[in-house]
Amino acid sequence: MKQLFERTKINQMELKNRFVRSATWEGMANSDGSCSEELTYLLANLAKGQLGLIINSSAYISQYGKGNIRELGIYDDRLIDNYQKMVEKVHREGSKIILQIAHAGGRSLVQKKDIKPFGPSAIKVVDYDCREMTVSEIFKTIKDFKYAAKRAKIAGFDGVQLHGAHASLLSQFLSPYFNKREDAYGGSLENRARIILEILQAIKSELDRQFTVTIKLNSDDFIEGGFTPNEMVEVSVLLEKAGIDAVEISGGTALGKYSSSRIIKGDLQEDEVYYRDAAKLYKERISVPLILVGGIRSYEVAQELIEQEQTDYISLCRPLIREPNLIRRWQSGNTEKATCISCNKCFEPIRAGEGMHCIYEERKKISS
Repeated sequence: MKQLFERTKINQMELKNRFVRSATWEGMANSDGSCSEELTYLLANLAKGQLGLIINSSAYISQYGKGNIRELGIYDDRLIDNYQKMVEKVHREGSKIILQIAHAGGRSLVQKKDIKPFGPSAIKVVDYDCREMTVSEIFKTIKDFKYAAKRAKIAGFDGVQLHGAHASLLSQFLSPYFNKREDAYGGSLENRARIILEILQAIKSELDRQFTVTIKLNSDDFIEGGFTPNEMVEVSVLLEKAGIDAVEISGGTALGKYSSSRIIKGDLQEDEVYYRDAAKLYKERISVPLILVGGIRSYEVAQELIEQEQTDYISLCRPLIREPNLIRRWQSGNTEKATCISCNKCFEPIRAGEGMHCIYEERKKISS
């Protein structure tokens, strides 16, 4: 029977337990996208909390792919040094770390007035106002992902995660809501997945195949006419054949019924695990390790998911903002539920440019 606290491998990356820190926009990067001392401290502290794997927040692969303020970048060789220092500190604590590499596509924060954001198709809705990419721009983007992965390897990361969820550029290509193309990169699901498969092939061809490459996918866009759970499974089949090392499933966009960070209204264990049904569909068809994120707050729920083989890894995001030592606490025998109440107040200081933190923990420190 599989256990939460046992050593496992994803490709050749050996992990000390099955807990993963899901990529989380920390809003702590320097203005040029380089890794700051503030962020280095946060991730080293997470590693001290005994996480098996840390997935660093999305790093934009091109200066035209930035999607958030104070977001990390991996678009230039000069950014490597600061990452090396951070990775070394995480490794010193016994955790592995991979870098999520991303392009924001239609919601990019393009800085130049004469350049408009691009996506798979022209669209204007809410904060998506973009033109359609040319085929040559698609080819360049594939190269940008490859070079970003190469920089991550030089920096010492144990792997990379392609960001294909939450309406990032790769997620936009997968989704028929965003992708209206009529060429080789649009239409059928195989065509919509083509850019991702070509990125994966480019990275695997450039780097040692022992370098781990994973992906984060939406299980559901929760938009009418968007990406569906059945399509997620079919894309995962294609990715498995192409050599992906693990798949993390999440869900939602800012435009749909649910975003990636729901506010949980109940306090029951049955309110947890947003994508359990999608995970079941995945496990019926795919043998590549599954990383499951979304609403998991209880040790008992995490244990059940692993023991019943509904997933291979438990991925957490918001609970680790409030309790970076949560996994160490659970391992020590204190298996009380995570104190995170899923209120999303932690995003307020991030959007204000102040960096990620739990406002309730901050108030507790002030009052004491």
